[in-house]
Amino acid sequence: MKMKKKKSFKVLAIETSCDETAAAVVESRVSNKESGIKILSNVVSSQINLHRLTGGVVPEVAARAHVEKIIPVISKALLEARIQPEKIDIIAVTTGPGLIGSLLVGVNAAKTLAFVWNKPIIGIDHIRAHIYANFIGINSKPIPYRRSPVALPLFPALCLVVSGGHTSLILMRDHENFKTVGETLDDAAGEAFDKAAAILGLSYPGGPAIAAEAAKFSMAKSKFQTNSKLQNFKKTSTTKPLLSIIFPRPMINSPDFNFSFSGLKTALLYTVRDLKKIREREKAMLAAEFQQAIVDVLVKKTIRAAERYKAKSILLGGGVAANSLLRQELVLNVKSEKLKTKIFLPEAKLCTDNAAIVGTNACFCWEKAKKLDWRFLVSNPNLGL
Repeated sequence: MKMKKKKSFKVLAIETSCDETAAAVVESRVSNKESGIKILSNVVSSQINLHRLTGGVVPEVAARAHVEKIIPVISKALLEARIQPEKIDIIAVTTGPGLIGSLLVGVNAAKTLAFVWNKPIIGIDHIRAHIYANFIGINSKPIPYRRSPVALPLFPALCLVVSGGHTSLILMRDHENFKTVGETLDDAAGEAFDKAAAILGLSYPGGPAIAAEAAKFSMAKSKFQTNSKLQNFKKTSTTKPLLSIIFPRPMINSPDFNFSFSGLKTALLYTVRDLKKIREREKAMLAAEFQQAIVDVLVKKTIRAAERYKAKSILLGGGVAANSLLRQELVLNVKSEKLKTKIFLPEAKLCTDNAAIVGTNACFCWEKAKKLDWRFLVSNPNLGL
């Protein structure tokens, strides 16, 4: 389907790759004065309370929840954007990677709307969408429109995408040229946080729970050390000093840019087993050291990759990208290494799964992307860059 060139166009985006049912309306605007992206609506129906009962996402349960929420969420997105279907120019939907049952709900909804409304449809890669969160907000400061070229990331860009299912370093040379230069060999960072939280008896999802627990403990800052310097609580007549716990930093010095967090999770498990009974202050210390270990590895590998590929920008994306320690350490260490690289930190709410990033990705690639007939768009849980 051919589409007339417009100074602005609007995208209805749908995201159901895992456990968030999301829809958004995003506008791409180009004029003599400005060019950029505007979010008209961004609706997310979370399944956290549902999956907290089982301590993790159950695929079949997630898919059923998407079926219940998909139409209300899309309707709300259109209502909040104050837009009628005839004003939508493109429909974008996440086609993978993700849970196949969840993906099918979103893709089938998008295909139905494309047929009924007679609109072009674009399939979007979930990991790429997380990268495009950096093209909406800059340094955690929301601005309605991105002015080009000053505010936009410069290429080549080194992208760290960290979430419950993905931990990847991706080299982005332009909007159509992506290359994975490093990825996890086992557990993703977010998955490791979830498992660590379960071991420590904390709530789901694990990332925010570990961060909250770690905030109770004061950790000495250091530059890329394999042994963190943990500050014990002050000794008093009624408080015994804490044990000195140091977790490994898996693959932190390996020559490649891959990650591995399974061994770190096992180290925590064995430590908890050996302690037998954990006091609250010990739990905080364990959470802090575990979080620091993951952040140390992520930051060092990212900076080394940025240096190797002479990246002009470092982009952060994915649910774990909302972690405040990761954001702080990345900024501090780029400055300490005196890299001439600009760091982009999306708003925290745009790091987790949402449809605004899917729509933004579509805004940057729809002209070059193949316009698929809705009948040929398919879900692919193993979709790769």
